[in-house]
Amino acid sequence: MSEQHQSVVAIEAVDFHFGQKKIYTNVTIQIPSHGVSVIMGPSGCGKSTLLNLISGRYKPDRGKVRVLGCEVNTLRENDLFQLRRRMGMMFQSSALLTDLSVFENVAFPLRENTDLPEPLIRNLVLMKLEQVGLRGAQDHSPSELSGGMARRVALARATAMDPDLLLFDEPFTGLDPISLGIITKLVREITDALRTTSIVVTHDVEEGLSIADHVFLLGRGTLLASGTPQELLDSNQPEVRQFLHGLPDGPVPFHYPANDYRGQILEHS
Repeated sequence: MSEQHQSVVAIEAVDFHFGQKKIYTNVTIQIPSHGVSVIMGPSGCGKSTLLNLISGRYKPDRGKVRVLGCEVNTLRENDLFQLRRRMGMMFQSSALLTDLSVFENVAFPLRENTDLPEPLIRNLVLMKLEQVGLRGAQDHSPSELSGGMARRVALARATAMDPDLLLFDEPFTGLDPISLGIITKLVREITDALRTTSIVVTHDVEEGLSIADHVFLLGRGTLLASGTPQELLDSNQPEVRQFLHGLPDGPVPFHYPANDYRGQILEHS
């Protein structure tokens, strides 16, 4: 079987920019089927942009984005919506619907995308909430939840349709240590239980490496490195070492590009 057919997501020679700012130049990434693939890199390197390309929200300027056998950037609207039904998305902000209860938030994608009878929807929702430990909070409103609980409800909603592909946008950000441990554990366990493919975007090195089967490190508009967590930890590549070990000095400079400092100070003296 070819690498393309083994890959759930194939980013092929993609260029992408916002206005005059280049985000990617000739980026190629192959996300293998099953397991957890973690996309890492410094803030502003385009990690979340990658999820938007995969989901079809953005189209590349050049190159191809293939997801679950479909070339996303050429799909018609109806076909794109059909493809998205095979994906689950967990947003950094959780993005729960504030006027709906916890139960109704998780039931929402099932009601929108299926004709399942209500008793079956009820059982599926309770199963998903039990999986994240929040069945007892089914009648709560989102405003009654802590940040970690809201993130867990968002995870239950993302898995409601048993998707072939799960996307996580900074799932570890802003959580206390206990909630962080719970979410990290759930991402790994649910991926394995559903035998699905998860793509986790994060800049949290410790958590990302702890659950990753494959790691992709972005920076400077390109793919800097990829491999298993241990392969990246053993790398002598300066960009990889600087990011994984949090080094202040390295290829990523402290100073943003600017004109000569002395000249600017003396300019109006």
